Amino acid sequence: MEFGLSEEQVMLQDALARFLTGTGGLERTRTFAAGADRRAPDVLQGLAELGVTGLIIPEAHGGVGLSLLDAALAAEQLGRFVAPAPFAGTAVMAPLALLKAGDAGQQATWLPKLASGAAVAGVALSEITGARDGAGVEARDGRLHGRAQFVVDYEADLYIVADRARGLHLVAADAPGLTRTDFRTIDATRPTGELVFDGVAAEPLKAGDGPAAVRAMIDAGRVMLAADTLGAAQDMLDQAVAYAKGRVQFGRSIATFQAVKHMCAEMAASLEPCRSLVWYAGHALDHLPEEASVMACHAKAHLSEVGTFVARTATEVHGGMGFTDLVGLHYWFKRIGFNRQVLGGPQAVRAEAAALQGLAA
Repeated sequence: MEFGLSEEQVMLQDALARFLTGTGGLERTRTFAAGADRRAPDVLQGLAELGVTGLIIPEAHGGVGLSLLDAALAAEQLGRFVAPAPFAGTAVMAPLALLKAGDAGQQATWLPKLASGAAVAGVALSEITGARDGAGVEARDGRLHGRAQFVVDYEADLYIVADRARGLHLVAADAPGLTRTDFRTIDATRPTGELVFDGVAAEPLKAGDGPAAVRAMIDAGRVMLAADTLGAAQDMLDQAVAYAKGRVQFGRSIATFQAVKHMCAEMAASLEPCRSLVWYAGHALDHLPEEASVMACHAKAHLSEVGTFVARTATEVHGGMGFTDLVGLHYWFKRIGFNRQVLGGPQAVRAEAAALQGLAA
């Protein structure tokens, strides 16, 4: 039994890291966050050329045909570089919906476009994990009514929408009767917003079990967000250690100060076990269906808490510089905060895990 990554998986992460470094790293993220573009097409196209957009899509549809664990490894690198690119929705949750509930025609139409990066798919199912007042979508006579908020990969060509009965529907971004409203959140690297449906014509996914597909999408989305947080937190830790080594105070590197050493050691000790947790959760999605939902909840909740701790502590190690835009730590800090709440905050997700194990109603 292997308790580590394969050579191919390490190569995938290395290739993705080289590409994201070459796109400009933090400066590219700054440009995107400033509102210069809405999709970062150069980043998206590069990910498509690397096969990242088609990681879990079968080769018959133009994808690579790899596992959800491989997708989690890619998500970790995207979080490490706070890459301004759609991934969890368009490359993981949307393909899963089509593979599990779409018919042959729907798969043949959309999977190749998603794999090639020619289309971006947003996912509207946040109401399944915690609806806000007035939110929720109903399907009546082939049309959708209601509103969906905090859409994953919101800036899209196509939306996969879950209704209150957990049925899934395909909706074009330019469909008549659909109103889109941007939300301004703390994380400027990933647009999100609200979709309002006023009798919008929708194409249902009927070839599979809709509720089971929704469950699989949520589980996979949570693991991808946990992996993204893992990458972002690891980079914040690395930046804190590098800064401490180079910052001199009272004639000494602050890395020699006991308090700073303890802060860095505590971050490392908290974060390192999270890596195996995310790997196992990704493995469970593919090979342990009876554990997948519980492990996705554990990974999402635990990384939310550890990520928040690392983000705060890494900023404190930087002192006053940690709050400046010059250093840019806030991009990672805000990304971790956004990941914490999407598809359920840690308290709600832990309650769900308890219910799944029969420990709560």
